[in-house]
Amino acid sequence: MEFFKYGEDGIRIVFGDTINHTTHTSLRRYSFFLKSLHIKGIRNIIPSFTTCLIHFDIQETSFQKIIALLQERKDEVENVEVPEPSHHEIPVMYGGEYGPDMEFVASYSGLAEEEVIEIHTGTIYTVFAIGFMPGFPYLGPLDRRLYSPRLETPRLKVPEGSVGLAQLQTGIYPFESPAGWRIIGKTHVSLFDYKREPYSLMQIGDLVRFIRA
Repeated sequence: MEFFKYGEDGIRIVFGDTINHTTHTSLRRYSFFLKSLHIKGIRNIIPSFTTCLIHFDIQETSFQKIIALLQERKDEVENVEVPEPSHHEIPVMYGGEYGPDMEFVASYSGLAEEEVIEIHTGTIYTVFAIGFMPGFPYLGPLDRRLYSPRLETPRLKVPEGSVGLAQLQTGIYPFESPAGWRIIGKTHVSLFDYKREPYSLMQIGDLVRFIRA
């Protein structure tokens, strides 16, 4: 774990350089540790794939003060209470009008479309990060048999609820959006609601299973 300045009001904590469950588990635990400290001046804590970003108010604290406190209390990390991840089942309508890239994914992987669906629904995915747009879950790891490159030219618009693949990840678009991922299906599950907290249906560490609708 390494600490780096991130602009004038940020600290970037690096846990590794590979997306895997070991790095993810350490990062998730540390993010809850950071929140449990209630450090004055910290405005936001943003965990991602292999890093965690701390945003702080330079009028209330500093890089040096936060780092000193974290070093002083580092032995408390293993004692922090980490909640059990939530489990989500997401029904998906695969292929056809809902999955315009299903044919490409099947052809690229050398599989039948039914095999693609079977593999995609046969894995329990971890939410490694939330980002790109509010509520967008980056899910993995994707079975290597479904590895697919991004579109060379992203679509200007894909429908809300579109389920896509990109390399070794899969994800769901919470809103209508431009998209460079390969779209293989669509769900009616709402992933983001600004009228309730937490606004995002999924949080990092949650477990997700797709089922055929």
